[in-house]
Amino acid sequence: MEYITRDLERKFLKLNDFFKVVLVTGARQVGKTTMLKHLADSARTYVTMDNIMARELAQSDPVLFFQTYKPPVLIDEVQKAPELFEQIKVICDESEETGLIWLTGSQHYKMMKKVRETLAGRIGILELYSLSAREKAGLVFDTDLDFSLATLQARQRKLPKNDVVLVFNNIWEGGMPQIQGVDDELRQEYFNSYIDTYLMRDAAEAGGITDVVRFRRFLVGCASLVSEQVNYSTLAESADIAPSTAKEWLKVLVGLHIIYLLEPYSNNELKRLSKTPKLYFCDTGLCAYLSMWLTPDTLRNGAASGHYYENYVVMELVRNYAYARSKVNITYFRDSNAKEIDVFVEENNMIHPLEIKKSAAPDRREIKKYSVIDKASLTRGNGGIICMCEEPIPIDADNCFIPSNLI
Repeated sequence: MEYITRDLERKFLKLNDFFKVVLVTGARQVGKTTMLKHLADSARTYVTMDNIMARELAQSDPVLFFQTYKPPVLIDEVQKAPELFEQIKVICDESEETGLIWLTGSQHYKMMKKVRETLAGRIGILELYSLSAREKAGLVFDTDLDFSLATLQARQRKLPKNDVVLVFNNIWEGGMPQIQGVDDELRQEYFNSYIDTYLMRDAAEAGGITDVVRFRRFLVGCASLVSEQVNYSTLAESADIAPSTAKEWLKVLVGLHIIYLLEPYSNNELKRLSKTPKLYFCDTGLCAYLSMWLTPDTLRNGAASGHYYENYVVMELVRNYAYARSKVNITYFRDSNAKEIDVFVEENNMIHPLEIKKSAAPDRREIKKYSVIDKASLTRGNGGIICMCEEPIPIDADNCFIPSNLI
């Protein structure tokens, strides 16, 4: 299989020149190891903690482990041997060299707590998601996304027009590198074994979840709530578990990078804001598989198509900013009158408000809602409506109709 260049490579190499240790987290099979092996030179040793012998050595004798696997080293699935972190700290403190140790890991909570306690200041942490639409297309944009008409037009010149069939093919296929371009039967088998081998095993290790049947029903329940506010009692009902268990299980899925929770915007001046996050799948292909959408066409014409489109756009934005130069805060806005704005991108104390609509010609009056930002003495930046229109069209001085393939 041909290697697909990842947007995260730029940031990874930059951190590698600055930190002694770099950790890449992300769900199983999104391509963490493939990317790092691609970037590594022949001097770097590779070892995975999925290998029982190596793992037992790491757990019982970290000093001997690093004598055996000398830095520069790439250690895969490091969450399985947290005993290594203390010794990594020692190695860091004895050497001035950067980029000594590369780590990958997929189970978030326990590992991150240990990492932060032990390796503060010595480690750079990055997250890799499954392939974005533009990584699949082999596209690189020269300019950072600021939602201005000029940037959008510059991006438009690099791309064919937005096409709803292509977009839904993308949503349905998802971004797992291994199944790009495979037929329907292989895709179904892949997701089936992905759930059985990786997800079930990791859920058992990370959260002590052993009830396979209920956990699978819970996953399907999550898929039916995609792009909606989290409702623990609905999720609990779908799997016949207690709401408190549903809360725990969802936390595990977030930790395994299967589910992404978009937090609500909060601000002291704006009272009565929603406190419930919205639920998205990190990979839309897995979500479509769980909901039994068997073809891209049935998904595109189905009742849930708007929800899937929103999930796709939100995750494209999340990926874009995870790999970008600037840090932003991505939230959604909802007040007690159920007035909702799909996405707030907050950068340098400026808010870019975005609505997401599957339509090719959405109602321009949607942007009237954005005035709520002005009431709270916040600075409003460029925004608009991300939709299926073919090219960027201004709505007013600050907002555009934004084709979803330009983000």
